[in-house]
Amino acid sequence: MNIAPVLLAFITLLAAMAPARAAEPALPLWEAGVFGGTAVTPAYPGASERSTRSLALPYLIYRGKVLRADRSGVGARLLDTQRFDVDIGFALSLPARSSDVPARRGMPDLGTLVEFGPRLKIKLAEPTQHSRLGLELPLRAVIETRGGLRRQGATFEPRLLYRLNDDGQAWHVDASIGAVLGNAAINDYFYGVSPAFATAQRPAYVAKSGLMLTRLGLGGSYRLQRDWRAFAFLRYDNYAGAANRSSPLLRQNSGTSAGIGLMWTWRRSDRIAVE
Repeated sequence: MNIAPVLLAFITLLAAMAPARAAEPALPLWEAGVFGGTAVTPAYPGASERSTRSLALPYLIYRGKVLRADRSGVGARLLDTQRFDVDIGFALSLPARSSDVPARRGMPDLGTLVEFGPRLKIKLAEPTQHSRLGLELPLRAVIETRGGLRRQGATFEPRLLYRLNDDGQAWHVDASIGAVLGNAAINDYFYGVSPAFATAQRPAYVAKSGLMLTRLGLGGSYRLQRDWRAFAFLRYDNYAGAANRSSPLLRQNSGTSAGIGLMWTWRRSDRIAVE
């Protein structure tokens, strides 16, 4: 599947839907509440098996001049100009039990992965006051939290992102296209098979650095009431050009993820955020 024309057509449609320029509503400095949702994803990138996870957690949105936690991520803004924004961002991957994945049976479980590192955001265009086209270039270290903290490599995830919202911030839509590249360590974490765990159906394999997947994403949220917001996402990953396509643990050419949920705002600041 060639996903670039699909994203281009979708961005064109969103641009046509964009509202006329109007004053952007002020947002509070912070908001706190609870969010809950359900997501269906591959057990790990390239797995044949899928996992369904539901959870409810407290959340905090903070729109400070330096420290920020909002829908674009969590991090510390180090540079903010009209065109460039540099911050430190975070990402999270949930664990997978090898006993639930036949291809990994007998191998160590995959733990929770926390990724963090610098992210350069480049503002390419603003077709309207409520839409933006940008390029994000995050470079992250990957830390596994299972049984302690262990460094498991690094990833680089460049992506082209189009964001659109209405005048009153009632709804947001994000469309993105990108790729995930990993060094030898993180690729070996997912796709390597040491001789100790090799079988007749699962030969030993040493993973190499390179492309892990290409990705097309679509997400959005809609404010139902002042304190309630619904959100959803859909993601398509393609592994056809992956550097470790010959690994016995990379079982699919593509995979999809989807999720829905609700956010409830318990408290918000009277103080207005300054962009």
